[in-house]
This record gives sequence, structure tokens and C-alpha cells, in this order.
Amino acid sequence: MRTLIKNVKIVRPSGILENHALIIDGGKIEALIKQDAINEKDYKTIINGKFNYLAPGFIDIHNHGNSGYDTMDATNEALTRIAAYHLKNGVTSFLATTISSPKTALNQALLNLKEYHQIQRQNKATATLEGIYFEGPYFNVEKKGAQPKSAIIKPKIEEMKGFIKTANHLIKVVAFAPEIEGALDLATFLKKENIIAAMAHTNATYKESLKGFEAGVSLATHLYNGMRGFTHREPGALGAILTDANIYAEMIVDGVHLHDAAITLALKAKGTDKLILISDAMRAAGLKDGIYDLGGQKVETKNTEARLVETGSIAGSTLNLNQAAKNMLKTQDVSIVDIVNMASTNPAKLLNLKHIGTIEPGKRADLILFDQDFNLKNIIKFGQEMANLSEAKT
Repeated sequence: MRTLIKNVKIVRPSGILENHALIIDGGKIEALIKQDAINEKDYKTIINGKFNYLAPGFIDIHNHGNSGYDTMDATNEALTRIAAYHLKNGVTSFLATTISSPKTALNQALLNLKEYHQIQRQNKATATLEGIYFEGPYFNVEKKGAQPKSAIIKPKIEEMKGFIKTANHLIKVVAFAPEIEGALDLATFLKKENIIAAMAHTNATYKESLKGFEAGVSLATHLYNGMRGFTHREPGALGAILTDANIYAEMIVDGVHLHDAAITLALKAKGTDKLILISDAMRAAGLKDGIYDLGGQKVETKNTEARLVETGSIAGSTLNLNQAAKNMLKTQDVSIVDIVNMASTNPAKLLNLKHIGTIEPGKRADLILFDQDFNLKNIIKFGQEMANLSEAKT
């Protein structure tokens, strides 16, 4: 059952491909062909892109929840609702993110994620859970942010092995502070297990950060936030991240977590090939302002900000990646190609997800269609239209 998508500007890592159409068969991209080579009789379904941009679906690697639900709720309903909201906003794949919690709660969440991952194929009308982002509980309390202090502990390899087994090896990222006792051994272990070691909620000095990189750290969690900042005599974790060309860095571009100038600096220091857009969204995403829960703590959301009621600390976001893309386009000197690379291609590269992230033959047909302002027009999952927002189908 072949599908043709015509009249589109195809976004690829190297640039925009024009005067070409896309063929889908069996839920995968079959080929890209020149527009003048189309024979419409060969296709059961034809989608007219009306000269909008066609890109790989966004991949949100770091998000806790949305729509009133959280990964730590540990229910199938929570993950289904979270995944449905993602897809509606152009996110076709995601990692579900945990928060520092007691071991029992973490194991419950991991078991639920394992079970959901096994059955999610029954519902293709949602974003795909590609794995787990294990954020905490191995942090530095001095930079805990919205992480519950009572749950923060030192890492132990045997404990981590238990979490990995419980999750049936779905853990793709483990975020921790590299300067705390046992953290460098954890980084080395994770690298051997092909799990991304990320530095987060860290007060590491510049030298301590470099030791983390040498041990296996390859990702910086929510750049600038929850980490030692930069001074001219002690560059800190931030200085180490910005000056190491091999380290990926996440950014929350919601107008709250980062000043526009800080984003510009990161772009100049890292380039667009090592930056990854994330939402770090909590359960209030997609809902009106109010009081919500994050890791057992009360959070108040107001005018897109989410802050702990008790301390006023920023507590995740109410962002989605489609809005992050719009924010980048409005505030930074970057192209649509750059933004798609940061929201789709780079996360797939980091996690070695070879079946998604770019528009190439053989890859899963998870695609989004949008205009020059990143307004979504169509969402295609497994080659099927999920949300035709512009009546593009002919």
C-alpha cells in the first residue's frame, strides 16, 4: 500500500531538497524521486504537501510528562496520554524521564515502562517510546534544583545493574553528577553497557568535568541549568561543556530556562551538530495554570513557568518541541535545517537510533509537515496520516 507525498520541501541534514517527492511503503520510506518522474497511478494514497516543509518527526529525549500525567505515575494510561500529546505536537519518538525517587518508586516506574514498551505497538496513533532517560538520583544536593533532596544518593554499580535489568535494558541515558563519590566508576560502567552517561545537577569544577568526560560522560543535561557556571578563573562544568567538541548538550528553549544570549553563546561554542532541543516538560504541559505535582513536590505553573511552591526553583517546563522550534526560529540566527537537526537528527545520532531521525530510504516513515514558521500541517506516523491539519490530502 504505497503512499506518495508530493509538492514538499524535504528537510535533510545537508539542506533542503526541492522538486522531489517521497514514496512510503509498509510504514517505511521507500525512495525519494524527482517530481517530474511521478506517475500518480502507482499510489493508493497521495498527500499534497502544498510546498510546505517535510521533515523527520521530532525526538524528545528528556521529558517527564504532560496532560496531567508523569512517567513516575507508573501506569499504562499515563504513558499512553503522554505519548498522544507528544504526537499531536510533532514528536514522533521520545524517551520517558524519571526523577530522583525512592528505589521502590523507581522500580515501579521502570517495570511499567518495560510493559508499556512491549504493548505500545497495539496503538500506533501515539509517539513511540524509544527508551528511558534515568535522571537521578545520583546528584549533588548543592545543584539539586527541583530534584527531591531526600531521594538523592551516591551511585552504586550493583544498584544500577538492578535498574537496568528491571527496565529490560530500555535505559538509554543515565544523568548524574560526575564529581560525587562513585560517579566516575558509574560513567565507565555505562559506557561499556552502551548507555549514554550524562552530567546533571552537578557542581563539578572544570577539572572534575574533564575527568567525567574521560570516564565516559558524553551528554550535558539541560545546559546552564543545574550546573556550576563559568568564571574566568574557574570555567566550571559549563566551561568544560562549551569547549569540548565531543560533548552533546541539551537546551530548554522556552524563554524561561535560558536567556537568548546564552543560547547564542551555546550555538557559537558548540555548533548546531552537538546541541539537542528538549522540553523537560512536566505534567502541567498542555494544561492551564495551576498547582501540580513533580516528584511529590508542589509546583505552580504561571505564564509558561513551572516553579516549586516551597522554594521557587524552576521545576521542569510546560514546553513542547514544536514550540521550542518556533522559539529558536524567532530568537536565533538559525535555519529550519539547523532546528530540525537539533530536534530530530542529533538526538537520533546520540542514541544510535538508526531507524529514525532523517529522511532516507529504509527509515521509519515518521514525518511532520510544517510551514515556514513551524506551524504543523500534517503528522505522519508509520506512514499513516495522524493529524491532517491543513486538509492536505488529495
